[in-house]
Amino acid sequence: MTISERLFKIMDEKKISIPELSRMTGISRYTIFDWHKKNTNPGSDKIMVICEALKLTPEELLIGENGVDESILPDTLVSGDNIEMQIIKDCRELSDSKKKRLLAYMSMLMNTKE
Repeated sequence: MTISERLFKIMDEKKISIPELSRMTGISRYTIFDWHKKNTNPGSDKIMVICEALKLTPEELLIGENGVDESILPDTLVSGDNIEMQIIKDCRELSDSKKKRLLAYMSMLMNTKE
C-alpha cells in the first residue's frame, strides 16, 4: 500500500474530506486531490503536517499500524556494496521499534526527489 493510499484510507476511516484536510493542514486541496487522483505520495515536507492534523505518528502514515509495509523493502538485501553491508550490520543491532522508524524514514526518502 502506498503512502497516499494509506492517507486516503485513514481519511475515509476518520470521515475527513479533501477540503477538510486542506483546512487542517494548510495544504492546497488541489495538491491533495492530485495525490488522490494520480496516486502520488505527499512530499516529505508535508508528512509531519499531515500527521499532526490527523493525530498520527509518521510510522502509522508511512508503514501502517500493522508493522512493516513489505512493498518498501528492496528485492535483495545485499548487493555486495560496502555501504549496504554497513547499513545491514547497524540495522541488526536496532530494537524492533527503531527498525520500523528506520524503514519509515527510508520510505520517505525513496519518495522524495533529489
